[in-house]
Amino acid sequence: MEWDWEFVWSIMPTMIEGVKITILATILGSLVAAVVGLVIALLRRSPNWFISRPVGLFAEFIRGTPLLVQLYFLFYVLPGAGILLSPLVAGVIGLGLHYGTYTAEVYRGGIDNVPRGQWEAAKACNLNPTQTWLHVILPQAIPPMIPALANYFIAMFKETPLLSAITVLELMNQARSIANTNYRYIEPMTMVGVFFLVISIISVFGLRWLERRYGRVER
Repeated sequence: MEWDWEFVWSIMPTMIEGVKITILATILGSLVAAVVGLVIALLRRSPNWFISRPVGLFAEFIRGTPLLVQLYFLFYVLPGAGILLSPLVAGVIGLGLHYGTYTAEVYRGGIDNVPRGQWEAAKACNLNPTQTWLHVILPQAIPPMIPALANYFIAMFKETPLLSAITVLELMNQARSIANTNYRYIEPMTMVGVFFLVISIISVFGLRWLERRYGRVER
């Protein structure tokens, strides 16, 4: 099968729409993962066993099951319980929950690396727990985590083709629809690879900048 540039340019607008949805799902999923990960990390540090233990088991369960199964559950199983989610919302929640359990470990490592003297200093200054977390611990813990968090978000971007399984019109789903309609696969599938490669390369350069900027923090 020969490469047809005219066909490529004709399908480019549709492919770009798929890229937009892919990027949107990644950004929203990353925000959900960042918040979910922080919440899980904080709850797992709770001295209350009835809080920390169930949260830990939940995180292990999510990490131990495939993302695709979780997406199917959110989109196809929950409607049976009366919970209807749009494809994009289900995809964002699935990505956010799945990667949130991994970012939780990044948060936990960053928090554990804060010197114990900082906790003692906050206590000596009569700061309450909320003030301690917001003004002392998290400002020191989060910057060194940023490169690792960004790495997970790049990995999330590469897994967005799984969203096609729940009918999200992201890049892979658009390409597959074009290919099935026109019976031409080489152009749309090659373009999927090119789009992912270009965006991944740009992301890698951004990650390297983050590593130089935040990877080493003087204490």
